[in-house]
Parts: sequence; C-alpha cells; structure tokens
Amino acid sequence: MKEHITLKTIARATGFSITTVSRALAGYSDVAESTRNTIKDTAEKLGYYPNLTARQLQRQRSDTIGMILPVHGARYTDPYFNTIIAGIGDQLAEFGLDLLLSTHPPGGKDEMAAYRRLVEGRSIDGLIVIRTRSQDERISYLDRSAFPFVCFGRSDLDVDFPYIDEDGEAGFYELTQYLISLGHTRIACISAPKDLLFARYRLAGFCKALEEAGLPCRNEWIVYGNLSRKGGEQAARELLSLEEKPTAILAANDLMAIGTITVAKEMGLEIGKDLSIAGFDDIPPAELFSLTTLQQPIYEIGKQITEMLHDLIQHNPIKNRHILLKPRLIIRDSTQQPINR
Repeated sequence: MKEHITLKTIARATGFSITTVSRALAGYSDVAESTRNTIKDTAEKLGYYPNLTARQLQRQRSDTIGMILPVHGARYTDPYFNTIIAGIGDQLAEFGLDLLLSTHPPGGKDEMAAYRRLVEGRSIDGLIVIRTRSQDERISYLDRSAFPFVCFGRSDLDVDFPYIDEDGEAGFYELTQYLISLGHTRIACISAPKDLLFARYRLAGFCKALEEAGLPCRNEWIVYGNLSRKGGEQAARELLSLEEKPTAILAANDLMAIGTITVAKEMGLEIGKDLSIAGFDDIPPAELFSLTTLQQPIYEIGKQITEMLHDLIQHNPIKNRHILLKPRLIIRDSTQQPINR
C-alpha cells in the first residue's frame, strides 16, 4: 500500500522540523527562500497534497467564490454566460480557488434566501453579482453584511461597491447613429427587462440618437424581451406585425438579435436588405450570423472582476473600484441601407 505523505514524511526527507515544513508550504516569509524551495521540491516529488479542509479551517476561508446566475431555469448553454464563467474560472484557477455556481430565478424571497445561505453559511469567501438592477436587493444585503462582492454592472442604490460595467448608453447611441447614417428612419428596439439598469442606459442612448436626428422615439417601436433567443423571437413578431414596420431593429443582446433573425427569415425577409438587425455583446455565434453588434470583452471582464474580488478578500487595495468600458462597434452584413425608405 502506498504511504500517505504527511508533513512528518517531508520533515524526515529534508531534515527540517515539521514546523518549518508547515510554514514553508504555507508561504510564511520567515522561512529562508532556499529552505522553502527545498521543502516544496521534496513535497512535489513525494506527491504531497495538503489537507485542504484543515487548511481552510485554520485560515477561516473556503477558498471558494460564489456566483448565482439570475435566470429562469438552467442557462449554461447561453454563450454569454459560458464566456464570462470561463474568464472567472480561469482566473480563479490561477489563484488556486474554486467556483461555486448555481442558478436562480431573479427577484423575490427565494433568490435572497439563496444568497443568505451562501453568506451566512460561510461556504464561500466572496460573491460575483451580475445583471444588476436599479434597486438591487442583492447589493443592499451584501453591503449590509459587509461581505466581499464585486458586480458586473451598476445600480441606483446609494452604495459604494466595486464594479465593472459597459457604457451601454454610448454604445447604443453610436449604433443608432450608424443605422441613421445608412438611411434608416424607422428604427425599433428590443430592450432588456426594465428592472435591469443597463436596459435604461441603452434605451437612453437609442432615444438620444433618434432625437438628435429629428426622428421619433416611438413607444410602439420599443418592446421588451427576456434576453433569450425565444424572447427575441417573441419581440420580433410583435414588431414585425405592426402596420408600419421598422426597417431596422436593435436588440439589447445578441441572443435576442439572433431570435429576430430567425423570425425575419421565417417571414421571407432578407437580412440586411429587407431588415437590418443589430445586437450587443459579440458572443461567438454573432460572427456566424454575420451580426452587426457592439463588442464587449466578456471573457476579460470575467477575469478582471475575479481579480478585484480576490483583492477584496485579501484586503489588498483596489486601484480602480469603478470601471466603465466603452463597447466597440462591429459592422457585419446584417445591417445595410434600407431598400424601402
């Protein structure tokens, strides 16, 4: 039977005391570098794996970060979530930490109960919050609890918390201006749900560009979707059933834009020529659909949010607590000059 490698085994092999071995492997600075290197090399050759449970209890940390995806049902197939999770996971791996991931429908007591279980049960060291809301109860609770958290998105709350966000207002303003420059005057928008703060910013940019061009921001040309492909299909059918149809449709994310493409093709419309369609995110399928979109670096944002949270947990200063990125306009074949102006 293979010997179970312990600190005592390494101490015998190196000639150092168990205390020195323990402190060297834990990274204490009072151990000479040459001694630490010798002990680490020996531990690796012997196949030593630390007792993580004991170490976590000693340090009072779980070495785990939590994230609850605010979705109805499992949405792990959503390329947006897959990309940000990949960025978070890869950065956590560099830190030697794990990710506890779950889903929960947004809003209500059940969602907050899920957050309380994680925080009060101390099963994680920090939380990443995504798709923030105007009056976000999750943020209020985490702030009151003094629990480490970082957000992908802003909030209207009078709470100072670290976040990274995309300037959706500037992005949708630029995208709407681009469609106007092509000659579109009947431009519709499929917005995200009203409670999500980024929905308000993107709609503000959309309406601002229309108003500056002397075009109406008509209520019937603004519909709301749930950020899924099916939600985009439902919203597109509503818009394309209007007596006066739009010649261009902006969607708050690429999945809804792809849903709009599906419906337009079912109706016999040629994408770009009969109807211009654009999205937001630049998820991998966007290029396959030749979708004009606003690109945000989702993977890099995932990594950067994780770095910020790690600094919080380690009580390291964060150089920039509030980061606002500007999305980049990516022009593809789904947007062209309208044939019927």
